[in-house]
Amino acid sequence: MTLLSLRSPLLRTLRAAQWLGVVALCGFTNSAAAAAASAIPDTVPPGTVLRVGDPKTQRALELSGELAKLPFKVEWANISGGPRTTEAFRSRALDLGAVADIPPIHATWTGLPVKIVAAGFRKDPINHPIYKFGIAPGAAIDSIEDLRGKKIAYSPGQAQGALVLRVLQKAGLTQKEVTLVEMPSTGDVYVSALASRLVDAAPIAEANQPRYLINYGKDGAKLISHGLRDDPWYIYGLQSVLDDPAKAAAVREYVKAWARASRWIYEHPQEWIAGYFVEQQGLSADDGKHLVKSAGEPDIPADWNDAIARQQATIDLLAAETGKPRLRAEDLFDRRYENVAAQALETP
Repeated sequence: MTLLSLRSPLLRTLRAAQWLGVVALCGFTNSAAAAAASAIPDTVPPGTVLRVGDPKTQRALELSGELAKLPFKVEWANISGGPRTTEAFRSRALDLGAVADIPPIHATWTGLPVKIVAAGFRKDPINHPIYKFGIAPGAAIDSIEDLRGKKIAYSPGQAQGALVLRVLQKAGLTQKEVTLVEMPSTGDVYVSALASRLVDAAPIAEANQPRYLINYGKDGAKLISHGLRDDPWYIYGLQSVLDDPAKAAAVREYVKAWARASRWIYEHPQEWIAGYFVEQQGLSADDGKHLVKSAGEPDIPADWNDAIARQQATIDLLAAETGKPRLRAEDLFDRRYENVAAQALETP
């Protein structure tokens, strides 16, 4: 039998391997301990308050009766959209917001630590898009391939801006082959830009689509489909909020209520049309019917793997097109909340 000396390279290798095993075990133990320490508490302490910017869910919770069941106080803010939500986060005036897929990415790029805690989509998203491309009167555009050489409304940091880049990618076009006209996508800005021919094309959200055609269709305005899914909708919040045990527990209860409210909207279309679109938004009942039909059925997955993969593809595209650093989509999601919404829908 051959004995190994203390200076034997083989012995040193074996001892190094043993040491690495110990380090790995310690690391695993520390990671497990950290995960346990960060687990969401089972109950929401009395006096807990969440400041939420999610007007649509607020109304759904009021109409469905879910609001009274929340075990904490909600201070509602009439804030929506990525830029306003990010601004409110930065000033510590908001804990949670509801947005599409781009604001959490953009917030992270600006150094604001945020995490996604709920993810909602649409079943059959290609046939139930949030946006269609509005085409200005007289613009010779019948498909996305015809965007070459055209002026397109573009809002960096918002879902509409990312959609424009994805559409260009699908059409085989680069930014150099079009003119991106930077402008905010709030209110009727895009519609006015189209009507005045400031731009030739712009992604128009569902609420503005019928009115755009009614007002300018006679002049040649139209809508075209982009053929991509544009349905992500996220609830996200500041990392500091999710690090607070009391608020983290309240966020979980809010995610449950949000899921039930999303389902309630789908199952009670008439109450939703009357109570939200007509009474609160000032739209006609016909407009409300159009929006309900356009939205289709919600899809709230219990597994975020597909959502994260799609988010990563979006990040990679934006990073390549804007020169921003590549992020890991996985890091944007707080997976402690991954199945909270879906499980809430299974509970009577």
